[in-house]
Amino acid sequence: MSATYPLQQAACISARQHSHVFDEGNPLGEKNTKLAALLTLAMMVLEISAGYYYNSMALLADGWHMSSHALALGLSVGAYVAARRFSRDVRFAFGTWKIEVLAGYTSAIFLLLVAGVMVFQSVERLLSPSAIHYEQAIGIAALGLAVNLVCAWLLKDGHHHHHDHGHHDHHGQSHDENSAHGDLNLRSAYLHVLADAATSVLAIVALLGGMLWGFRWLDPVMGIVGATLVAIWAWSLLRDSSRVLLDAEMNAPVTEEIREAIAEGPYQAVITDLHVWRVGKGKYACIIAVEGASEVSPDYIRQLVTIHEELAHVSVEVNAPNSSIAIT
Repeated sequence: MSATYPLQQAACISARQHSHVFDEGNPLGEKNTKLAALLTLAMMVLEISAGYYYNSMALLADGWHMSSHALALGLSVGAYVAARRFSRDVRFAFGTWKIEVLAGYTSAIFLLLVAGVMVFQSVERLLSPSAIHYEQAIGIAALGLAVNLVCAWLLKDGHHHHHDHGHHDHHGQSHDENSAHGDLNLRSAYLHVLADAATSVLAIVALLGGMLWGFRWLDPVMGIVGATLVAIWAWSLLRDSSRVLLDAEMNAPVTEEIREAIAEGPYQAVITDLHVWRVGKGKYACIIAVEGASEVSPDYIRQLVTIHEELAHVSVEVNAPNSSIAIT
C-alpha cells in the first residue's frame, strides 16, 4: 500500500494541474511562411546571378537586399518550429508563444538595418551615378515583384485564416485593437515581403523613368522613398513586439474590464494589486490581489473575471480587512 501511495498522490496532483499551453499556434501561417522563404531564397539566387551576368549593380544590390528578407523569413520559420517543439517544456512558465514574438522583434531590427543600407546605397548612387542596364534590370525586377506578391498573398491568407478561427471581437473592441493581438511572427514575415514588393515597384518606376526619359536620379530617390516606408513599418512592428516582450500592456482593454467586473460584484471587493500580461494571441494571464468582506473567496473573484474569454490564466489572492492573512 505504501509503495503505491506516492503514485496515487502524483496522479492526483497531475489531475489538478492545468496546461500552460496558452497559444494553439498557427499551422497554416507556418506552412505558408516556409513556402514564402523558399520562393524568396530562389529569387535571391536568381537576382544575384543575373546581377553578375549582366554587370548590373542595381540587380546585384536588390539580390543581396532580398537575402536579408530570406534570412528573416527563415527566422520566422525557426520560431514556429521552436515554439511548437518546446510547447510542453516545463521550463517555460507561460508557454513558448513569446519565441514567435522575439522572432518578430528581431525581424523588425533586420528591417531597420535594411532601410539604413538602402538609404546609404541610394545617397551613394545619387552622388556618384553609374550606368544601369535598364531592360535586363526591369525584367528581373518585374519577376521579383511577382514573387513578392505571391509570398504576400500566402502570408496574408495565413493571417486571415487564423483570425477567422481565433479570437472574435467583443466588448466593443475595434478591429485594430484585435489585430494587435495577432501573430506578430507572421506579421513580421508579411512586412518583409511587402517591403520587398514596395521596393520592387519603386525600382520599376525609377528604371522606366531612367530608360524612357533619362531621369537617372530617379533610381536613388525612389530608393530613399522605399527605405522610409520600410523604416515606418519596422518601427510599428518593433513597438508592438517590444510591448509584449516587456509585459508593458497594463493599458490593454481587458485590464479595465477586470477592474469593472470586480467593482460591480455584490461584495464590492477592492483591488489592491493587479498584474496583466499577454501569454498568447489575444490571451492574457493576470494576478489579482483584493480586499473585501469575509464572504469574498478566490473562486468568487475568478467567476467574476473569467467571463472575459481572453483571460487564460488567473491567480487570485484575497485579504480580509484588517488581517495579514491571505487566501489564494
